[in-house]
Amino acid sequence: MNKNDVIDLTVTGISSDGNGVGKHDDIAVFVPFSAVGDELRVRLLKVMKSAAYGKIERIVKPSPDREENDCPVFGKCGGCDFRHISYEAELKAKEGFIRDAFTRIGGLSPEFQPIIKSGDTAGYRNKARYPVGRDAGGGAVYGFYAARSHRIIPCDNCRLQPHIFKSVADFIIGYMRENKLPPYDETAHTGVIRHICVRKGHYGGQINVTVVVRRKVPELNKLSRKIAEKFPAVNGVVINVNPARGNAVLGGEEITLVGEPDITDTIRGVKITVSPRSFYQVNTPAAENLYEVIRDFAEPDNKVILDLYCGTGAIGLSLADKAKEVIGVESVESAVNNAVLSARMNSFANARFICSDAADFPREIRPDAVIIDPARKGCALKVLESAAALLPERVVMVSCNPATAARDCARLAEMGYKTVKVRGCDMFPRTRHAECAALLVRDW
Repeated sequence: MNKNDVIDLTVTGISSDGNGVGKHDDIAVFVPFSAVGDELRVRLLKVMKSAAYGKIERIVKPSPDREENDCPVFGKCGGCDFRHISYEAELKAKEGFIRDAFTRIGGLSPEFQPIIKSGDTAGYRNKARYPVGRDAGGGAVYGFYAARSHRIIPCDNCRLQPHIFKSVADFIIGYMRENKLPPYDETAHTGVIRHICVRKGHYGGQINVTVVVRRKVPELNKLSRKIAEKFPAVNGVVINVNPARGNAVLGGEEITLVGEPDITDTIRGVKITVSPRSFYQVNTPAAENLYEVIRDFAEPDNKVILDLYCGTGAIGLSLADKAKEVIGVESVESAVNNAVLSARMNSFANARFICSDAADFPREIRPDAVIIDPARKGCALKVLESAAALLPERVVMVSCNPATAARDCARLAEMGYKTVKVRGCDMFPRTRHAECAALLVRDW
């Protein structure tokens, strides 16, 4: 096979990066936006010794899993992966991602429980982050980055987000155009507004708007007041100053120009305070499903729970009504402040939070269960060693990346912890991302 060859291919699986995959001449061929059962004509774009990558030239016979795409920028914006297949087929694929990660990458053989589907597959996100740039005519535009690029794809109405997010972003872009407030140009490192970030409490309804800027200008004060006047649900408008080159979204300085920087939401009946840079699950009802799985795995009744990478404390606080004590550890100071305030708001005297790296918590803690919910890259080995050294009866590993979760569970197996159960929980419908929780028990 060579680049630009056109081949016949039957898709037999979906890889964890969301691509359909089939075999041709004993070589795996990966094809975006294909479905299991598709019979395709595929043009090869890249050919290597053990794999090839192609694009669909023609669907000869469509898979029974195929559905009509309902988004005009699907395949362009870098967001959704699965708008072309049924939700049932998507869930089956994600169960496969999780199972494959733990058995193949981790070398583990736990019980795999059925994945929990999301109640909503549209409008479920409680947070949006829009890059701002210039359109072909030089005017301000917002949207989403195309896959593996910083090219902005305008999106008229993202199906994953509530309509209010589009309304807020449209208003800001309109104000920029009318008042000649320039968008950021990352090549020339000029302009002012870099990103528009909107976060909404799913149950509380409060909205925070954070505008990321390269530099402070007086016009931002007027813009902030106009946003609050236009949208009564906006609880606060924050300016985040990021003067640096590069692709980091947020800078180190934040200025609240209108209202309060934090919003308050409710999850599993617990009030949670969330600041602009604090981690908070983007699909609140699905997070409630996940927290129920964590509760089942952790068995918190009258137990001491250590919650590593705790963010705003939502997981630990959701267990505080049953636990003897909850101790959260988080390195982001604003998130720890949120967690402390939330514990006070809910009258949880048995919950405390420590601002620290996940590996550097006080060693006198003696937890019955440790919950670990790291970022996608997973845990540093030191974190796993520190957690295992406490000799908890149970460890609950929570991750939006089954591959790194499986790797970390395999490392914990070497420290005496056996992975006995794994369950997926769909937090990100129509995308390839698969959330899971794993229960590990002390095996000696």
